[in-house]
Amino acid sequence: MTHKTKGIVLKAVKYGETSLVVTILTEIFGIQTYMVNGVRTSKKSGSKALLYQPASLLDLEVYHNDLKAMNRIKEAERSIMYHHLFADVVRHSIGLFMIELIHKTLKQPENNPDLFYFCEDAFKQLDDATGGVAANMPLYFILHLSYFHGFRIDVPAVVSTTMFIDLVEGSFTEELPAHPHYISGEDVLLTADLLRVMQPSELEDLKLNSLKRRQLLYRFLEYYNFHIADFGIMKTLPILQEVLS
Repeated sequence: MTHKTKGIVLKAVKYGETSLVVTILTEIFGIQTYMVNGVRTSKKSGSKALLYQPASLLDLEVYHNDLKAMNRIKEAERSIMYHHLFADVVRHSIGLFMIELIHKTLKQPENNPDLFYFCEDAFKQLDDATGGVAANMPLYFILHLSYFHGFRIDVPAVVSTTMFIDLVEGSFTEELPAHPHYISGEDVLLTADLLRVMQPSELEDLKLNSLKRRQLLYRFLEYYNFHIADFGIMKTLPILQEVLS
């Protein structure tokens, strides 16, 4: 039995002479691994392999068995053709950072269509984003992705520079935390502004320089390390920092 679903490619690894093992965030099955045979045998089939570039948005028809760790794809085609994401080094680097973040935070193949739609929309928005929106997208994405994993920081009605954000507890507080893992001063206001953003287009209004973006991103990644088991180090971070500097 086959099922039709949308998918976001997270990873593709060569297998044998002609095949790929592809990890995909699907709309209806969550994160899944698929064997794709015969996509690397010729120039014609090589174009099929390009379908499975990380960040590709696909329309899929897949075989699915909950008891199998790896299933197969019957049909795949692009759901949209990016205008800029694969061709522009800045957008591509941001997209790969987002892909790695999704992959590192999804541990089980649980159905979560709202998470899928959020990620799908973020990639579409990134593709056509202005420079200011694209530069702020990693900050927006990392903060708002946390909502779907149950540890988003709630913003109080009133926020001031005298407050702190406790990264261990994941909350705003007026008391100085008894540990060094907190955000303070102007960065509290900036984080609150980012959390209040409802659409990526609003990121244009946040005027941050590259140093401030870098500082905030490191703190937000620190936050993830407290709330996602075995989160570790983001391999795409150095490249992202380089292209946004």
